[in-house]
Amino acid sequence: MIGLRVRRPITPRPVPPGSAAVEIRGLQVERGARTVLDGVDLTVRTGEVLALVGPNGAGKSTLLAAVGGDVAFTGGISVDGAPLATWGHTELAMRRAILLQRQTMSFPFTVAQVVRMGRAPWAGTPLEDDDDAAVAEAMRETDVSEFADRPHPRLSGGEQARVALARVLAQRTGTLLLDEPTAALDLHHQEMVFDVVRERASAGAAVVTVVHDLGLAAAHADRVAVLAEGRLVACGPPGDVLTAEMLSAVYRHDIEVLPHPRTGRPLILPRRAAPG
Repeated sequence: MIGLRVRRPITPRPVPPGSAAVEIRGLQVERGARTVLDGVDLTVRTGEVLALVGPNGAGKSTLLAAVGGDVAFTGGISVDGAPLATWGHTELAMRRAILLQRQTMSFPFTVAQVVRMGRAPWAGTPLEDDDDAAVAEAMRETDVSEFADRPHPRLSGGEQARVALARVLAQRTGTLLLDEPTAALDLHHQEMVFDVVRERASAGAAVVTVVHDLGLAAAHADRVAVLAEGRLVACGPPGDVLTAEMLSAVYRHDIEVLPHPRTGRPLILPRRAAPG
């Protein structure tokens, strides 16, 4: 009996800053009779942080899931210069890491074991030698090193969120897809997450993150993509995109935008009546 030859996974190649890490063209996602995403065109480049913002149900998480290869779609998505379907599961995991909005883990793995799961794509490759360093770095970046041996189910919600991010960072991929990475975190750890995200982008990664806090998006993103009712309505630098007129229309609430007195970046506030 002649054995079948199994193709070895193709490892990622180095790419220069500013290259297209992900290209999305005419992306359409249907769920039953509902159109979740409708004709979205978007390019994500290495070295940048792209924030996805928009109201609930706008399609932000679905867009990340489509790029991750987790939902059916029509249109085109390319990752690392090739159509998404070109890559096998392991090859795709070498190129993009996904932080899901909800994390479930029933077994009592330790924190260190959970973070090490992010290294699975590199098993059997020369980069497997980096496992210990990658895990230690990711745990340090997310401030979870001190409870490395604690069972994951015993952590608070915020601690579990940081461990989930550490697993994604340990994967060391060229593209990070982060769905609300700061949702369960206090102010200190929200800023810490975006410091880490900015460092990864400065080192050459492409980062796409769903953010509900428009202030965080304005302060930390290189570009902001605004989704509403499944369509991309604006994309560009925060100062150009996050205008009072556009945000008030998208969020159906009167919003005011002021320049930060030190950075000049937009400060975004819902307009409220004076108390009393």
